[in-house]
Amino acid sequence: MPAAHPLRATLHQEVHARPPESLEAPLAISHIVMWVDAATRAQSRAHLQSLLEATGRKLPEDTTSFLRIDLGEFRLRWEQHTEFVAWTFMRPMRADELLTLSQGAPQPAATLAPSAWRQDLPGQCLTQVDLWAVPRAEVDGAAVVRQIFDASTVTGSTVISNSCDLHTDMQMRGDGSIRMLVLVGESAPGKVSPRRLGRLVQRLLDIETYRMAALMGLPAARESGAWLAEGEAELAALAQAVRQAAREDEAELLDSLTRLAAELEGRYAATHTRFSASAAYFNLVEQRLADIAETRILGMQSLHDFMQRRLAPAMATCSSAEQRQAALSQRIERVSGLLRTRVEVEQQQSSRELLATMNRRQDLQLKLQSTVEGLSVAAISYYVLGLLGYLAKGAQKLGWPFTPEATIAVAVPVVVLVVWWSLRSVHHSIVGRDDNP
Repeated sequence: MPAAHPLRATLHQEVHARPPESLEAPLAISHIVMWVDAATRAQSRAHLQSLLEATGRKLPEDTTSFLRIDLGEFRLRWEQHTEFVAWTFMRPMRADELLTLSQGAPQPAATLAPSAWRQDLPGQCLTQVDLWAVPRAEVDGAAVVRQIFDASTVTGSTVISNSCDLHTDMQMRGDGSIRMLVLVGESAPGKVSPRRLGRLVQRLLDIETYRMAALMGLPAARESGAWLAEGEAELAALAQAVRQAAREDEAELLDSLTRLAAELEGRYAATHTRFSASAAYFNLVEQRLADIAETRILGMQSLHDFMQRRLAPAMATCSSAEQRQAALSQRIERVSGLLRTRVEVEQQQSSRELLATMNRRQDLQLKLQSTVEGLSVAAISYYVLGLLGYLAKGAQKLGWPFTPEATIAVAVPVVVLVVWWSLRSVHHSIVGRDDNP
């Protein structure tokens, strides 16, 4: 048996994570999704623990993020995600409740949970779905649809190989919930097994959960759209100013471009994660809608058609905002590059002018140095010849045959030549050291 990777078991079990329930109609389901942060996500675990302790149970592990448990009157399914926590309450329906459903006063499954406990669910409620799955043969489906849904927005479709009818109006009731109705086929070829019904219900709940999660990016997209319009107009004005700017205006323009770029990067950092999450949630919605395999009931729009009418444009708004942010960032970079290039060209021109001035000064210094060197030769020669004159006077008394004046006259060219050659040697030795550091 080869050595197993330490993550093998965990990764393998991921395919079995959060499995669908095995459900039998008739039943009522309440699905509550709470939007949470790190603190309220931890509180959700403690809140679940408080419910379990009342029945003598406890969470199996502190790291548990999924739990389904039978609490007698109802079953609870608890799912902890990165941004939200889902609470799903399920219970079978009695015969008298089917009559109540037909009369337009259905009872949600969540009402069996302790009211105070349910009101204190940690986080902010993102969505709440009340779903009823009932056999087609046990209710007048058309009458129930008329009673519990808004006729102007109700949808109708057959799902999972035409075995069930799905209806919803996506309207938010006074208690904050939306309603869904599944009329379950009971005879072949439409007979639905508990596993198939469980998968259908899970997909329907996922559609509403991910729809709302995807729309969380829409407010940020609208806000970004307003700012982007201002930013694009400001950049256009700056680009025009760059074209017409004088040299003394360039520093201010570059500062304005830098400020605009910094503000854009701040907004991008604040919204990029949200837009990416919205795109991921939208993909999940489309996948779940494809999974339920809808066929529109004649005269009614399908859930997919209803979703696409408003959800797709909202996601396009998020995508457009993100693309505009990226495009504006690239445009700012191009304008900044043009301005920097202009500044660099002007700096190079100034540098060339400065170098030309330095060259002229160096030529003057060389000419002045040559003049100074000539004067230095004359001065040094004069002092040397003076010393030589004193030496000739003394030498004449000791027998030197020539007069001091004659001696000096003869020595003048020799002394001048020696002094000139010495100064040139010193000059070349200094220049040589400067050229070879």
